Amino acid sequence: MSHHGPRLVVPIDLKKKPWEQTLPLHNRWHPDIPSVAEVTVGELFRVEMVDFSGGGITNSYTAEDIKHADFSIVHYLSGPIRVIDTDGIPAKPGDLLAVEICNLGPLPGDEWGYTATFDRENGGGFLTDHFPSATKAIWYFEGIYAYSPQIPGVRFPGLTHPGIIGTAPSMELLNIWNERERELEKNGLQSLKLCDVLHTRPLANLPTTDGCHLGL
Repeated sequence: MSHHGPRLVVPIDLKKKPWEQTLPLHNRWHPDIPSVAEVTVGELFRVEMVDFSGGGITNSYTAEDIKHADFSIVHYLSGPIRVIDTDGIPAKPGDLLAVEICNLGPLPGDEWGYTATFDRENGGGFLTDHFPSATKAIWYFEGIYAYSPQIPGVRFPGLTHPGIIGTAPSMELLNIWNERERELEKNGLQSLKLCDVLHTRPLANLPTTDGCHLGL
């Protein structure tokens, strides 16, 4: 049977957990995570993905999954994807990659999204001091429009975005990031007063092995 349309390089089975997928997913930025697929410069291809929680947040009408969300596991990512030129030479640290996102959309059977406020006692968010309790609204799609049974009378054009997308850091760059964050975690409270009004959330979170999934 002939194949039509862009090549699918990272497939997702919605019935499986992130670590059960045919091609492993990962939730950390690290240069040693092996690539799971390869594409050529100029190629049009398709990537499927899970939500940031890896399916931990569901389309149930309760906010219990938001209240007890495990932030050590996020953000699940599809890839890494190795990019090679027409001579078969892979991109390396310092190269500039231009990626055009041609289309976005939900996977069949998964046409929903949500908005939520995270619980003050489990990380919170930018408006935690105004909205301290976990809440969740499920949104369904009707064409380009989104509606929520939890917010009756509201309907708006939904604009899908790709979430987090980026290139794997070199080891040199990763060390720079970690040193910067380590300094901020250690001395930030002496120079920045943001946490004085935003509960007790840290200014920086250093890498941790808790919930770590490296795509292996």
